Formats: sequence, structure tokens, C-alpha cells
Amino acid sequence: MKEDLSALKIEKHRKGNGGGGKGFWVGLCAVLFLVVIALVFYIVQSSHGLLGEPVSVEQTASADPLPVKPEPIRLSREVLIASGYIIAHHSHELGSKVTGRVEWIGVEKGDKVTKGQLLVKLEDREFRAQLAQSEATLALTKSRLEELEAGTRPQEVDRAEAELKRAEADLSNARLEHERLEGLLRQGVVPEQQVDDARSRVKMTEASVRSARRSFELLDLGPRQEQIEQARAEVSRAEGAVEYSQVMLDATEIRAPISGTVLRRIAEIGEMITTSFAGTSGAKSAVVALADLKDLQVELDISQSDFNRISSEQECQMTPEAYPDRIYPCEIDEISPEANRQKASIQVKVKVLEPDDYLRPEMSARVTFLRKEEQSDE
Repeated sequence: MKEDLSALKIEKHRKGNGGGGKGFWVGLCAVLFLVVIALVFYIVQSSHGLLGEPVSVEQTASADPLPVKPEPIRLSREVLIASGYIIAHHSHELGSKVTGRVEWIGVEKGDKVTKGQLLVKLEDREFRAQLAQSEATLALTKSRLEELEAGTRPQEVDRAEAELKRAEADLSNARLEHERLEGLLRQGVVPEQQVDDARSRVKMTEASVRSARRSFELLDLGPRQEQIEQARAEVSRAEGAVEYSQVMLDATEIRAPISGTVLRRIAEIGEMITTSFAGTSGAKSAVVALADLKDLQVELDISQSDFNRISSEQECQMTPEAYPDRIYPCEIDEISPEANRQKASIQVKVKVLEPDDYLRPEMSARVTFLRKEEQSDE
């Protein structure tokens, strides 16, 4: 019995061959796994219509389904894309008509100003003194003119007449004295020297009478028209001097010519400002740079080889480099009448139709020129 049981034991050197059964089950599991993956893949593909369109109830009910109209092919409207810089259409560098020192500045860079607003004030004491002097001269010339136009006063005529009568009386007395001395000279009572003195007094009184008579006649006639016209000319000249002094005084106040935004504050308090023609050493000719940021353009240099793609009535769009998601409509505003030989380009400026606070001068931008949109056939 023991021998029979020992014969039924598995020999140790044959235990390694028993692994074949285990490998069979591993292979069977792998095959089943691949079959499941293939089945899942087939189901997924079928649901997406890649293995054939699923037939709906409506399609089975109708033998001839309606044809589907294909979508029209849309072509790009872009004709040309050019890069350039945003600029202010009109930029102003405000200067002064007079030379002076800056006393006050009321704006900073970026401030918004209105037309007529006071921006800078220069020292004005010298100009106020000139105005006062001109006004005094005008008052004096007007007084002289009024005197001439009013004519001679009756009191002045009466005084001149009295002076004439006194001179005539002196002349009569001088003549009587001269005649009396001549009689005494013939009698040998008085020397000849006294007679000569009496004769000289007669001549002097005659001259006084003539002068008094002329003064009386002039006062009685009044001033001549030539004198009145000369006085009027002097009044006009004095009025011009007053107006000029007032203009120079007003020029010490620099005001905004337009409503806009301050781009730069060029001068500071205490600096000398002069006109562009004075050329004073160390002085500036401008105080503030101003522009209207609601009137912007984009300056472009279009290559001559691409210039034939655009026209003056062509549509375009502008996109600033800083905000690539913002699109602004624009139109061609200016085309240079001549080309740039060095750059082989032609300058074109487009106007931004709807600018906003995102746009700044000197920002880089891209302009896309578009062809006109054509209506497709239905």
C-alpha cells in the first residue's frame, strides 16, 4: 500500500512543467480583454457616425430626404495690412508773444483743458507800467484836442484886446514925449541923446502894438483847422500805443486755443520764455504741448509695390498693438502727394472714426485695409 501511495506523488523535477496551466489562463484573460476593448471601440465609433450614419425615424418614413444647402465659401476681405503709429491730427506747442519769466503754471501732463482756459502766466509788472504810461499820454492829447475844438474863450479875447489898447496908449505917450524933446532940442535945452532915447521908445512901443494886435486877431479868429487835425492825429497815435500796450499785457497770460489734453509741460516756474525769433540764450520758446485726443490718425508708410492695393474710399480697421482685441473703424484721411525716395514708400494717414481713452499718441498700431463686401447669390 505504501508503495502505491509513493507512486502517486509528483516528482520535484516535474513541478516546473505545471506552470503551463497558469500561462493558459493568463493568455485567455488577455484575449478576452482585447475582445472587450474592440467591442467598446466599435460602439464608440458607431455613436459618432464614423461607421455609417444612423437612420432616424424621419429618414425611414421618407424615401427622398430634402437636400441640405451647402454653406457659402467666405473669402477673406483683407487686402493689405500695414503697421504704423497713432498721432494727434493737430498738436499745439504753445508759446508767448513776449519775453518774460514764468510766474505761474496751472496744468500738469495729462490734464484735460477747455478752450480759453488759463494755462501759464508770465511776470507782467513791466507791461502794466507801459500801459499806464500810454494811457497818460492819451489823456494829455485828448485834452489838447478838446481845447482846440472848443475855440478861444471870451475872457481870453477880452484880455488880448486890453493888451492891445494898453500898447496903443504907450505908443501915443512915447510919440508925445519924442515930439516934446525934439522941441527942447531945437531950443538947446536938452541934449540930443535924450531925443534919440525917446525915438527908440517909440519904435519899441510900435512893435508891442503890432504884436498885441496880432494876438488879438488870432484869438478872435480861433485855432486853425490844421492845428485841430494835428491834435486829432496825436490822439489816434496815443490810442494805438494804449492798444499795443494792452495786447502785450494780455500776452503774458497763455490760454488754451482748443479743448484737449496736455501732452507735455515744457517750461517750469522761474524759467525765461521768449518768442521763436528772439533767440535769447537759455530761454525756451514753448511752455505747453497740447492736443485733441478725440481727433487721432494713424501714420503709415506704404511700400510702393503695395500702394496700388488701396484707394481713397477704401474701408479699413485699426488695432493697437497694446490692445489686440480692440478694433476701431477708420478711413483714409490723407495720402502724401509725393513718395519717399529713401524708404521707397508713400505716407498714408487714416483717421480713427471712434477713438476712446485706450488710444494714446505714439502707440504702435496695425491697419487692415478691406475690399468692399459683395452680396452672394441666394
